[in-house]
Amino acid sequence: MKRNAVSWAALIVSSAALVSTWGQSRQLPAAPKMTAESQKTARALSDAFNAVADSARPSVVQITVERRGGGGLMNRNGRRGPMPNLPEGVDPEDLLRRFFGPQGQGPARPGRPENEQFGRGTEGVGSGFVYDDRGHILTNNHVVAGAGKITVTFHDGVEARAKVVGTDPKSDVAVIKVETTDYRPLPRAQSAKLKVGELVMAVGSPYHLDSSVTTGIVSATERNSLGINEYESFIQTDAAINPGNSGGPLVNMDGEVVGINSAIMTGGRGNDGVGFAIPIDMAAGLAENLIKNGKVARSRVGIALEPLSPVMGKQLGLDPKVKGVVVGSVLEDSPADKAGLKPGDVITGFNGTPVASLPNFRLTVASSEPGHKFALKYWRDGKEHETTIVPAPAEKVVFDVEREKQDDVGAKDDKKVESTATDIKDFGLEVQPLTPDLAEQFGYAKDRKGLLVSDVKEGSPADAAGIEAGLLITRIIKDKHVQDVGSVKDFQAAAGNADDLGVYVEAPKGRGRFVTLSKSKKD
Repeated sequence: MKRNAVSWAALIVSSAALVSTWGQSRQLPAAPKMTAESQKTARALSDAFNAVADSARPSVVQITVERRGGGGLMNRNGRRGPMPNLPEGVDPEDLLRRFFGPQGQGPARPGRPENEQFGRGTEGVGSGFVYDDRGHILTNNHVVAGAGKITVTFHDGVEARAKVVGTDPKSDVAVIKVETTDYRPLPRAQSAKLKVGELVMAVGSPYHLDSSVTTGIVSATERNSLGINEYESFIQTDAAINPGNSGGPLVNMDGEVVGINSAIMTGGRGNDGVGFAIPIDMAAGLAENLIKNGKVARSRVGIALEPLSPVMGKQLGLDPKVKGVVVGSVLEDSPADKAGLKPGDVITGFNGTPVASLPNFRLTVASSEPGHKFALKYWRDGKEHETTIVPAPAEKVVFDVEREKQDDVGAKDDKKVESTATDIKDFGLEVQPLTPDLAEQFGYAKDRKGLLVSDVKEGSPADAAGIEAGLLITRIIKDKHVQDVGSVKDFQAAAGNADDLGVYVEAPKGRGRFVTLSKSKKD
């Protein structure tokens, strides 16, 4: 027993010494001190955010919309079903494009069941902001479309009934109006001057939480190929945007609105740091149209367009630095036809502004004044040309394919091409001259000329380019020029000497397009 007691005592002493030594060798480092200059900078930034929020919030409203009918996800046109025009590869459930408006029911408010359980229609909440001193409020179309009753709640709790002045589903912009004019319009900046990395603040009513602000930066500008709206040129931001923010402003650090928060890209129901706002330059122009006329008047020039790829630019003999869009087809007697444009022309400038992309050009033309003359630059046969074009009202420039449903080209299951075709092996397709009988069989005009695609090999360059049996090849790019297809022999000769072959394909009663066929590279 005595030896055991001694042993325990030694163990206790040794442990105490070990703990004492460990404590001495593991001293915690002192917390770093912020310099006076760093604290001053942090306080200045905090004060700036506070000033912006205080300036913007009194001009931002919460919009509550009641509509008759059942619940469920609805698209921007008020019809139940999948959302249209999603970018390729994007799951509709992953793209929360519309939030908490009548077209998309968000999660229930805490402690409150969804309104349809009360049998008085459905309710949605979005945001908006005071546009002018006449009671006009700017918001998203999807917030108020199909509304039965619209209630606007101002920052101080005052509620007012609102009526719809005008909506534009194609751009997702809407204007509503209240009788009260006691609230300050939100000042506007020029969104065209926004720079990537610039600090911005989103203001709105996410999840019914009115007058909420979130901050972030401008992640990108001119996002114009998302397929969310028919006409779009979004500002991308990582400022948190959630259900209920739709229609609210995105403001700069001067407290000026630069955009209308409209959509998010997300893998769930909330913010993943990828939000989109409609530029105020675009939205304000549309708003003025809606206030004045109740609708938006757009222009068209009557051309089907294709993006200018590097390969096609090379085929046409253009400098790699040339940016523009390729004319695919020209509507007869349209403004483009009268201006002398032809398939294969590459448009590089409109009204003194370079053409940056196809969506950019389309948006520019659509917003131009109908009946006014505009300078247009284009390349043809390796030379730059300039002409004058006069856009017409959109409703007066309509392609046949828009007048009636396009015949199903896939009718190749019922319409077989007789095997008198020539195999273009390197590109994986078979073609043959279009005879009057074949033209009638496949829905082309009897006097139409070209090479009919009779078969496409699966996995071939032609298949990869989206060419199908039943389409008609009418032009090719050869020696840096766009030429009509003369014969199968000429087509074979052009294909045999090229690694890349530019062809113009048409569908019955449909618009044509240029595609590039590229030979498969062999190891």
